[in-house]
Amino acid sequence: MKAGFAQAIERFGLHLRAERSLSPHTTRAYLSDLRQFASAVGAKAPGALRSDDVRRFLAERHGRTEPASLSRKLAALRAFFRFLVREGVIAADPSAGIPAPRTPRRLPRPLAVDDCQVLMTASGASAPRAASEASAERSELRDRAIVELLYGAGLRVGELVALDVRDVDLTRGEVRVLGKGGKERVVPLPAAAREALSAWLAPRRRPGVLGEPLFVALRARRGERSRRLDPRDVRRRLAQRALAAGLSDRVHPHRLRHSYATHLLDMGADLRAIQELLGHTSLSTTQKYTAVSAERLIAVYDRAHPRARREAKQAGRSRLARSEEPSEDPKTRRSS
Repeated sequence: MKAGFAQAIERFGLHLRAERSLSPHTTRAYLSDLRQFASAVGAKAPGALRSDDVRRFLAERHGRTEPASLSRKLAALRAFFRFLVREGVIAADPSAGIPAPRTPRRLPRPLAVDDCQVLMTASGASAPRAASEASAERSELRDRAIVELLYGAGLRVGELVALDVRDVDLTRGEVRVLGKGGKERVVPLPAAAREALSAWLAPRRRPGVLGEPLFVALRARRGERSRRLDPRDVRRRLAQRALAAGLSDRVHPHRLRHSYATHLLDMGADLRAIQELLGHTSLSTTQKYTAVSAERLIAVYDRAHPRARREAKQAGRSRLARSEEPSEDPKTRRSS
């Protein structure tokens, strides 16, 4: 990678963090994609790049890279080149006009309400190999609060681990969340989430606690400073809790967010209200949950409506009758 290209990527990284307020995960992915592109074009400077360079880079990865990852790589290149045009480094954007690869539409897979309930009440499930009984109890209180907040407020895992104690107002029953793009929103907390958070925070009521992380790793030794949980910690604890609760299906934080939105919609919540609660910029992002709910309604109809059951039985009898029809004798067929 040429020094000029490396410096341009470094400046772009500062731009993403300071001005675009992208999540650390997205910033890392964008910069990784750009370094991969810089390595692919070799000695070319940014000003010498053409549309063919971008197309070749994407074509070489077609078939061995997921369409969603290819779309992200193109998005990273577009953002990078627009930044360079704005900075006066290049005259034109070589990625302009290149269509994004088609990505298959994937509907969210929410958990059933009963499975969410089992996950919430799986007491003591997520505290393996605890150092002591008190440590096990504290671990359970924290993990219960995490699960109640993920499902009860529909938070992204990055939003959850970024919370400080001051962001939770148990008196008003709400949590202040800093979402994607630095967009702030206030989400109401259900009673179960307030109770779980109150139990987790009860031993931490002391001066100066408001500025501390809401969820921390438990200290292994006295005097050791508590660290903020990261997304991997939450995913691991949630997977352990789901396994101990007997849920065979994979459970991860974003699936609880899908469950939150789908269950709200099933219970009659307005789509615009769900958009605000989730922090979606576009309503089209929220509308995917209507397709999930429609599929669930069809499944309920097929399972419960007398007319649907009668049609299913008739279809079954027809298939059975066809299977019992005597087959034609090959000798008879030849003689005729």
